[in-house]
Amino acid sequence: MTQDFTNPGNDPGVDQARLQKLQSLNTVGTISYILHLIVAIGAFIPGGQVGPVLLIVALIIDLVKRPDAEGTWHASHFRWRIRTVITAGLLYLVTFPLFLLLYFPGAIAWALISFWFLYRIVTGMVRMNKGLPMEFTA
Repeated sequence: MTQDFTNPGNDPGVDQARLQKLQSLNTVGTISYILHLIVAIGAFIPGGQVGPVLLIVALIIDLVKRPDAEGTWHASHFRWRIRTVITAGLLYLVTFPLFLLLYFPGAIAWALISFWFLYRIVTGMVRMNKGLPMEFTA
């Protein structure tokens, strides 16, 4: 006989509370991923750079709700989104002088960063919708 340490006494109330927590985290994750997706797509539309405000909102949501996800597979998605935003932000900052000095190489660099950002957001959304944690290989 195995003992279930996640649900002492097999209390149905604990299962219901855990299910509600996971559903809440899934809702927060979906909202965050959608905000990130709007930013990622907006990077490719001339004049569609609404990104900074939405990106900051999504980052704040992720930072505030991240502790709620500890111990669940959603924690990896919070880390994934936060790391993606920080890395993309640093890459944009590093390539900004290139963009100002030589427009074409800077535009190529920013396009590559934007494609990478879009790839990470879509990958995360797909895995979250499948109920899978993120793997940190990239």
